[in-house]
Order: sequence, then C-alpha cells, then structure tokens
Amino acid sequence: MSIISWVLRFPPLQWATSTLNDALITALRQGPIPTHVAFVCDGNRRYAKTHGMETSEGHSQGFESLKKILEVCLQLNVKVVTVYAFSIENFKRPKWEVDALMDIAKSALAQLGAHGDLADRYGVSVRILGETSLVPPDVLEAIEKVTEQTKHNKKAILNVCFPYTSQSEITHAVRTIVSASTSPSTPIDPESITESTISSHLFTHDCPPLDLLVRTSGVTRMSDFMLWQTGAETMVKFIDCFWPEFNLWRFLPVLVEWQMRVKGVGLRLRKKQA
Repeated sequence: MSIISWVLRFPPLQWATSTLNDALITALRQGPIPTHVAFVCDGNRRYAKTHGMETSEGHSQGFESLKKILEVCLQLNVKVVTVYAFSIENFKRPKWEVDALMDIAKSALAQLGAHGDLADRYGVSVRILGETSLVPPDVLEAIEKVTEQTKHNKKAILNVCFPYTSQSEITHAVRTIVSASTSPSTPIDPESITESTISSHLFTHDCPPLDLLVRTSGVTRMSDFMLWQTGAETMVKFIDCFWPEFNLWRFLPVLVEWQMRVKGVGLRLRKKQA
C-alpha cells in the first residue's frame, strides 16, 4: 500500500474525500449526462506487475475499481454501462490465469446480485453479453443467478461482456437474421437487410446508442469491442493509467470534455436552424 493510500484511510480524510466526490458529481449533473457509457477495463496484469503483486490480485483490484466507477455512473444517472470483462481471445492465456479470472467472475457476479449491493440499491439489471456456452458450469450458474435476481430492476442496465468479441456478436446477429427466414424455399432477400436490421439483432439491441467509450492502460486500439455500436457520435477516449487506478478524478476530465462536445454540437445545430 502506498503512503498516499495509507493516509487517505484516516476517517477525517475519507469524509472529506467523500464529500468532495459528492460535490463533483452534483456539479456534473448540472450539465448533459451520457446515456450509454462503455469501458475497456485494461491494465490489470500490468498494474499487478508494476506493484509486485500476483496477477489475480491485479484482477481483483480491477473489480473493486469497476464497482466504484459503476457507482459514479449510477449517481450521475447514466442509464446503461457496458464493460468489457473478458474477451474470447483471453482463453488463449495460461490456464491458471483463465481459471483465476473465472473464479473472480463468479465471486464478482455473486456480489453484484447480493441484497444491498449496487444492483439492488440502484435498481440495476445485470446482463451478460457474449458466448456464455464457453464458460465453466459453475460460472454459468452464477450468470443465470445474477440475471434472474436483477431482471426486474428497471432504473439502469449493466452489460457485462463476457466472453465477448464484436466479431462474434455480429456473426451471431447475421445468423439470427438468416435463421428467421420463413422457409428454405423463400430465402431472405439480401436487399432487405439494413443497418437497422443488424442493430436490432445485436446483444445490445434494446440499449440506447453508445455516447462514450473509455479505454484505460494507454493502449490505443478497440480490441474487437463494440465495433458496430461505436458510431460517428461516440466519443472514444484512451486514458494513460491502469484500470485499477481509474477513478472519479481520472473520469472527471473525460466527462467534462464530453459535456463540452455535446454543448458545442447543440450550439452548431441551433445556429443552423436560425
């Protein structure tokens, strides 16, 4: 633990930090708020290596960071949060690491669905997007349990992409469209397939457009995440810190920039209409 982290554990400083965070969130809520925010939670392994800890501990701290950022988003009244928790490509990692990630996922899902935790307090419906047939039976059981526990929550949505890639999602959408053809003798007309057709068959079909996508760790690539959903109006930000280090203070300038951008677009539209 760093000296700064140790000092910040003193109750008076914790109270001051919490009060300041609440004030910042209140100030942010005076401006426009993104409806749908996505995160590529990258850098857990490098964070662990940098701090001389086990890789699994880096992933565990990454989950704690996710809970804090999720709560910030919920306090801001963001309606949909989508997180890239596990790529299908991650199955290529060493077995011990994949097993550790599955154990963390099982524990994390149980926490999210627990009475009194974030999903319960903020009315969040937890959804798992991806090829769930690839995960072990005990993790699949945890997925089904948290989905069932939170399905009646209507205030916000947490999409957990696990295991996921955009290519897999788009392939799934196309297969669904083709299989919906009325009969083999009357195949679907290719000209009838539009962007809207594909969008309506994605895992995120009932979610609003993606407003903001944030990736941590300084890596500047999308890594096969939300490629279809990331449109011309989506603001994409690459942040040079590891995911366990990402907090309100690092999120704040991103949100302010997004608000300024939205206000700028609105001003240009009003000038056009004048």
